[in-house]
Amino acid sequence: MTYLLRFSHPETGAEPRIGLQLDDQIYDVSDFAPSVAAWLRSSVGRVAEAIDELEAHARQSPIRISVSELTTNPQSGTPHWLAPVDAQEVWAAGVTYERSRAARQEEAEDGGDIYARVYQAERPELFFKAQGWRVIGPGGAVGIRADASWSVPEPELAVVFNPAMEVVGFTVGNDMSSRDIEGANPLYLPQAKVYASSCALGPGILLNPATTWPAATIRLTIERAGEVAFKGEVDTSRIKRSIPELADYLGRSTRFPDGVVLLTGTGTVPPPDFTLAAGDVVTIEIEGVGRLQNTVKVV
Repeated sequence: MTYLLRFSHPETGAEPRIGLQLDDQIYDVSDFAPSVAAWLRSSVGRVAEAIDELEAHARQSPIRISVSELTTNPQSGTPHWLAPVDAQEVWAAGVTYERSRAARQEEAEDGGDIYARVYQAERPELFFKAQGWRVIGPGGAVGIRADASWSVPEPELAVVFNPAMEVVGFTVGNDMSSRDIEGANPLYLPQAKVYASSCALGPGILLNPATTWPAATIRLTIERAGEVAFKGEVDTSRIKRSIPELADYLGRSTRFPDGVVLLTGTGTVPPPDFTLAAGDVVTIEIEGVGRLQNTVKVV
């Protein structure tokens, strides 16, 4: 499998580097693809060919490091992973799983009929989540709002599109959410979803121009003080919407000149009596796509 990623290494300067992971080696391809945005633009109308070119260039790169060299401790002076996005916007689809619909209805103070309607509607729920530079990478701290009383991670498969809304691959996403704020009134969705450190992606983009969901299980584990506080999983086959359907609506009446990432909803929901706390460790694993781990802080 081939992964496009961003990383920082003290020996290559302060600027983020673009790498291609092949097996257990990461090849620096920054001279060929100076940014994720640049490569996504170059892939328009030729995704498979662009991936082949990237792999060929990677094998000739004089700069390569072992995957094990990159830490999940995002501090200067140490080689570490960065979120695999730069200029891209991140958007999200809501209520794409049956369990998500049920959970939203449970949290809503008015009974949640609005969520039942959107689950059945032709038009999906789509909303802006984060600018690329705000996205947290592997090992970084995701945030829970100081004014929220019920905060949860939302483990999601994320689809990466180029500017032509062609699929180039997939990554692991965490769509952090303040359930009590959204539950009080659906119009509070932006406050429940869009705030500091509310989105994490990584570790890399699995390059795969598929238009069907990869068959995989999405697993969520939350640890507190070294003990497992919650575990859950769901299969991607439970996603109600198709990739072409979501891409169609996301690309209507708007353009993404540097590409876009779409979080595709969650089907793993902690119970109402559980809320995240500072210091918790959230791990999301998607078979064949990657493993994303973050700590939790109050923002």
